[in-house]
Amino acid sequence: MVLMTVVVTLAAGMVWQQWRSIQVESAERGRTQAAWIVVGALDWARLVLREQKPSPVALSDAWAQPLAETRLSTFLATDRDNNADSGPEAFLSGQISDAQGRYNLRNVIDGAGKVLPLDLKVLERICQAAGLPSSMAGTIAQGLVNIAAGADNSAPLPLVRLEDLAWIGVDAAGIEALRAYVVLLPDAGVRTKLNLNTAPREVLAAVVEGMDLGAAERLVQARQRKAFATLDDAGVALANNSIKLPADAVDVSSAFFEVRGRLRLEDRVLEELSLVQKTTPTDVVTRQRQRVSVVLPGAGG
Repeated sequence: MVLMTVVVTLAAGMVWQQWRSIQVESAERGRTQAAWIVVGALDWARLVLREQKPSPVALSDAWAQPLAETRLSTFLATDRDNNADSGPEAFLSGQISDAQGRYNLRNVIDGAGKVLPLDLKVLERICQAAGLPSSMAGTIAQGLVNIAAGADNSAPLPLVRLEDLAWIGVDAAGIEALRAYVVLLPDAGVRTKLNLNTAPREVLAAVVEGMDLGAAERLVQARQRKAFATLDDAGVALANNSIKLPADAVDVSSAFFEVRGRLRLEDRVLEELSLVQKTTPTDVVTRQRQRVSVVLPGAGG
């Protein structure tokens, strides 16, 4: 009887281990397949951006139109070798946003790692617009200086994403408040210009000296009627000779874009956020990729 019990226990253990191996392999296969599918949103974005003219870049262009959530089985319906009803339903969607429609935090310091006073003032105004103390700008600027000099042990790696601001003393609430207004582009020491055709009014007012929210709103309304083809067009729309658009800080074109791809499969969502750069009129290079997997609220009991 004891021997039989031992044999049954060993057999049950072997069956459980085999079942567990199958489950792990199945989950890994599903994760890999989902990752490959969500790359489709990035491929879609690169194709759209290849067709985008270099200048101007505006919210009325094709890239700004989202890829609506689409059932993947619709793409397989014409393939007789695929049975669309044999597995769970999957939905793919995507969105492109202009990364140069936000202020690049790299602009706060120059190539030598020194704070630029005018850009520090810009960041102070952005912090105020985000409901944060203006002193937060100094914290960010000093953190960037320390990292550039290799003096900040709390940030062992260069800042890549906004979430990395936590390494230099910005809390999660502060990062979320800044997300709509700032961006971290990959090339440290290289200035990028703000796109007047895509930036929100708060960022416009912060970057352009002497511009208040009222003037920024007039600029936004003017570009909605017709995108600015040149800085002179934007200047005419301002109709205010006392406000000068700084050619070294603003432009009407962009080279950096963020691509968000989203795959929904039953109760699970896989999202990928990519930063791409249009280096030539026909060449779009992926600079960063980040994947996030979440479970939808209320799912799974």
